[in-house]
Amino acid sequence: MTVTGSWERAANGAMLLGADGQLSQTIFAEMSALAVTSGAINLGQGFPDEDGPAEVLDAARKAISDGANQYPPGNGFPVLRNAIAEHQERFYGIELDPDTEVLATAGATEALAATILALTNEGDEVITLEPFYDAYGAMINYARATHVTVPLRSPDFQPNHDDIRAAFSGRTRLIILNSPHNPTGAVLDRETLELIVELAHKYDALIVTDEVYEHITFGFEHIPVASLPGAFNRTISISSGGKTFNTTGWKIGWITAPQPILQAIMAVKQYLTYVNGAPLQHGIAAGLGLPDSYFDELANGLARKRDTLGAGLRNAGFDVSTPQAGYFIIADAAPLGVTDAAEFCRQLPELTGVVGIPVTAFVHPANHGDYNTLIRFAYCKQTDVLDRAAAQLSGMKLRH
Repeated sequence: MTVTGSWERAANGAMLLGADGQLSQTIFAEMSALAVTSGAINLGQGFPDEDGPAEVLDAARKAISDGANQYPPGNGFPVLRNAIAEHQERFYGIELDPDTEVLATAGATEALAATILALTNEGDEVITLEPFYDAYGAMINYARATHVTVPLRSPDFQPNHDDIRAAFSGRTRLIILNSPHNPTGAVLDRETLELIVELAHKYDALIVTDEVYEHITFGFEHIPVASLPGAFNRTISISSGGKTFNTTGWKIGWITAPQPILQAIMAVKQYLTYVNGAPLQHGIAAGLGLPDSYFDELANGLARKRDTLGAGLRNAGFDVSTPQAGYFIIADAAPLGVTDAAEFCRQLPELTGVVGIPVTAFVHPANHGDYNTLIRFAYCKQTDVLDRAAAQLSGMKLRH
């Protein structure tokens, strides 16, 4: 039996559908399985290997004990919506009505899906940076929109302003900005963001921001687009608690946007998960109210881990781009004679006992040329794990 349907568009957008129509597993699943079978250190998937702050976990446990185990309100518990609004004002000076401009979601991925499905029609164009989170491509294709990309090139992975201008057209409906960026760790500067706001006005486009790494920056300022002059009324801001509080499995995210736009998104979101994570919403609310010292140490600790892994990669002979933010570091294997990072990543567990992800997994096949030798490694792991990974990677140079 042939199974046809909308899944084909989504799979094709995520670059999982072969020319023969066969569905392949994601590179993330393949590499994680390889880590299990080989016993290698898995630096492929971007999740921490230690729990978040006790205040967050305890608040969720208390909510369970207190009976917060049934459906929350459709837009999220007031305690979470208020915490999100207070967070946006505290860190960015953005004032929000928690009752009409804040929506709790099942992680940032559901927020992105609901936004793309709600705000695009067939034939609309959606711009993203490239490399891009694979869910963007899946949802854009699922919505029958057209995916347009702006390249980020090594070593600094900042977009060229002429490329941004060229991406916009009369058909542009959305531009999705992932800053801080996965997988490159780039942080978009004010000049770039102001250009995008200017172009959004010119072409009557909406700006969607994916800011899940907002608190993990290393000496670089994260500027929410919604905080810029003239931007709020056409900006949909998306974030989550998973990366900030080491709770990626909780899937508590949110959208903040002007009421008319948020209502349109809610019309779709309510038929996806409806609601989720009732007691966990209380935990994330507690986390958003933690003192500045927590957020500072989160970033400082990950900066140290970035440097540990980066040193091991350099000792192994890779060229390394130092990320400005996030969970990931990009290493270029070209100095090792590598021409195909995907194939090299399949060999890495045997060579080093470490798993990484080829950056081509985040790039349309037609654009692989600039990324064929690049590998993404995650450093959001315990320090002793990274020390072992760095030592094993350093030893590869002797064997290569």
